[in-house]
Amino acid sequence: MTPEGERYDLAHFEFVMRGIQAARKQLPEMADHISLSLHCETAEIMSAYTKMVEEEGTLNGLAAYSASRPPHSEGLAVTIASFLADETQLPNINLLHLSSRKALTAAMRMAKAFPHVNFRREVTIGHLLADIDTAYGLGGKVNPPLRPREDVEALWEHLIAGDVDWVVSDHACCKDEKKFAEDRGDIFAAKSGFGGAEYLLPGLVSEGRKRGLSWRRIAELTSLNPAERYGLPGKGSIAVGMDADLALVDPDHTWTVRPEDSESTQEYTPFEGFELGAKVTDTFVRGQRVLADGAVSGAPAGRYLHRPYK
Repeated sequence: MTPEGERYDLAHFEFVMRGIQAARKQLPEMADHISLSLHCETAEIMSAYTKMVEEEGTLNGLAAYSASRPPHSEGLAVTIASFLADETQLPNINLLHLSSRKALTAAMRMAKAFPHVNFRREVTIGHLLADIDTAYGLGGKVNPPLRPREDVEALWEHLIAGDVDWVVSDHACCKDEKKFAEDRGDIFAAKSGFGGAEYLLPGLVSEGRKRGLSWRRIAELTSLNPAERYGLPGKGSIAVGMDADLALVDPDHTWTVRPEDSESTQEYTPFEGFELGAKVTDTFVRGQRVLADGAVSGAPAGRYLHRPYK
């Protein structure tokens, strides 16, 4: 139930949950804003299946990586986490970057089994746009892995049905020399993660609008819902007294993704060659314009936000 490179046993995981519950009791005024966010994969399954896939040698690339961290690893992690949330009386659980039908099925079943637990479910724009066949090269390695197309469609089904609470970029970029090993064809030696922030709104608008996703729902998925969950009441809405964090989107701008056109220093993208039908033209942070006509402008304006942030 932890990202690559981390191995915690269930006793430790339960200890963390009980610690968070204790913090809620010590800070009652913050209780509604304290939640536990979980990367849902099961270490023992990943270890066993990685060995199997490497020894069999019949798969390669992103298909091999997906098989080495199978969807039932996600489903089991979701189930265990939900049971322990009930056991420790921890009411607020966030299930992050769910990537497969099995993960979402488990998440929905646990919501019914433990209705007193306030679950939130997240997917990423990477898992909504790319699959093991359409992503550009090993730059698409990420945890949990990109999946076959049938899982991508399952994520969209759940999103349109209202089962997903927010969509994120899970932005984790690095330069080419850090991403890829000396053997650029070795999926298991490559680093996990890729940049996605600049493709979040264009991708969600492009694909979501085709599937009947409303503008209001897009705003909820990318702004309102996460702001409310993570104790940022000054964010997430357009109203007097709120921070003027705004993104202007041209919904009729068709363009092809190319890494050399990106403002990021990342020199690759799994979305290379994708044609998107919307583009962010301007961005404002607390009223300050930081992206103008598609180009970064002005001085950096970000700062740490203490929660709850009003």
